[in-house]
Amino acid sequence: MPENTPQMPLVQLQPSDAHNLELEANVHPRTWSNPTPLHPYHLVVIGAGTAGLVTAAGAAGLGARVALIERELMGGDCLNVGCVPSKGIISAARVAATVRDAKKFGVHVPDGTRVDFGETMSRMRRLRAQISPADSAQRFSDLGVDVFFGTGKFTNNSTITVSNSDGSTRELKFKKAVIAAGARAAAPSIPGLETVHYLTNENLFSLTDLPKRLGIIGSGPVGAEMAQTFARFGSEVYLFERSGQILSREDSDAATIVQESLSRDGVHLILNSSDLAVHSTENDEIQIVGQQAGVPYDLQVDQLLIAVGRAPNTDGLNLEAVNVRYDGRGIEVNDYLQTTNPRIYAAGDICSKYKFTHAADFQARIVIQNSLFAVGPFGKKKASELVIPWATYTSPEISHVGLYPHEAKQAGIEIDTYTQPLEHIDRAILDGEQEGFVKVHTKRGADKIVGATIVAENAGDMISEISVAMCNGVGLSKIGATIHPYPTQAEAIRKLGDQFITTKLTPLSAKLLKALMRWNVGS
Repeated sequence: MPENTPQMPLVQLQPSDAHNLELEANVHPRTWSNPTPLHPYHLVVIGAGTAGLVTAAGAAGLGARVALIERELMGGDCLNVGCVPSKGIISAARVAATVRDAKKFGVHVPDGTRVDFGETMSRMRRLRAQISPADSAQRFSDLGVDVFFGTGKFTNNSTITVSNSDGSTRELKFKKAVIAAGARAAAPSIPGLETVHYLTNENLFSLTDLPKRLGIIGSGPVGAEMAQTFARFGSEVYLFERSGQILSREDSDAATIVQESLSRDGVHLILNSSDLAVHSTENDEIQIVGQQAGVPYDLQVDQLLIAVGRAPNTDGLNLEAVNVRYDGRGIEVNDYLQTTNPRIYAAGDICSKYKFTHAADFQARIVIQNSLFAVGPFGKKKASELVIPWATYTSPEISHVGLYPHEAKQAGIEIDTYTQPLEHIDRAILDGEQEGFVKVHTKRGADKIVGATIVAENAGDMISEISVAMCNGVGLSKIGATIHPYPTQAEAIRKLGDQFITTKLTPLSAKLLKALMRWNVGS
């Protein structure tokens, strides 16, 4: 390929301001020149999202010859249209809510709250660009990875062809390959949806004007987070959900608290929604019709966000040529993240039910071990051994790790459940954040933790203590015996250890302790 041939990503970053130009220069440089392969690669990785980047960097750092192929933007969804931009605007919305509610703390803001949406989005783009060098083409090239921009396609069991927009190609020979192509937003089957312009996470963060009225279909993590965020910015938000509560996969007590918080922030919750259809109006509005618990509704919004459904990026890979099985849910892998072709592995959203950045990261580490070093003293690693926590970044946040009660029941595991409400935690009271709880499930009659849910403003940080305990076999009683700083909200976790210890006091042991106390005080 000629030097400095323009490399245009399929996704165009909007708006074309200095921040997005800086981002593009890092994650898909227009003047990038694909290298010429000189030797077969130990590992060729398709996809430069989290799973692909971790795999490529880790393998190269261990001495392997590695090629990394990306057809759009390095960093994948997380950097460009997912975790990073969403948390950038969520943080701004939290500040807006803090100012709005300042009076409760005796702090009076003379001019009230006015959100400049343009400035908020510009800040997000600036910070996203600031983070992007970590995922940049130049960084990975400096790490010893051959970075190729273009579309990768298997041609046989040892060759991947990379095709560029200018028609040129490169043939990469490999010993092992990793598919880390991720997933993309997919729209559900809604009558009339194809006739309107709608948003997904892939273009939501390109907005420069705040929608006066925003409809959101789907109340999973993305839908719930964005509903609350845009309501705090000042949009009139309508959140549509088929079931009777938001975040239907979460602990119902936890979801209820977040649901009430969204309502207080002004989100209109259209639960038990059915027969939904959309239409474009003469005024370029979007009309949404349907039924809520059998009662018809007819609403107009200015923008519509579809926040349900993901589709694996298997198209164009020519997986049939290398006998890799896949379906609408993604690529089939075994517990070692090996596909039906033993020379090809997969990691991340394209094969995992855990579609989280941190899950993709640790699956990539498994792939490195199993594809390159699972011989001799280095044993194979299993994906099922991973303890994967997650969080939804609403206010308050919900975090979870391990089993839910219904999953424990399905697995035949009897559990005990311990709950500590934040309304009895001094720091939560002082912070004005007493709505929430820490709930831990242990194996029946023992202190072995099998799962936990936390609802708190910083639940995503707090869950890590429990994750560490689960990974290292630390029981709830040992957490209770560990000194925590006072006052902190994490003290709620320690108090659960006290609860466990209290349950171990049988009537006989309680009588013995009372007798010992009487003897000690001489009465």
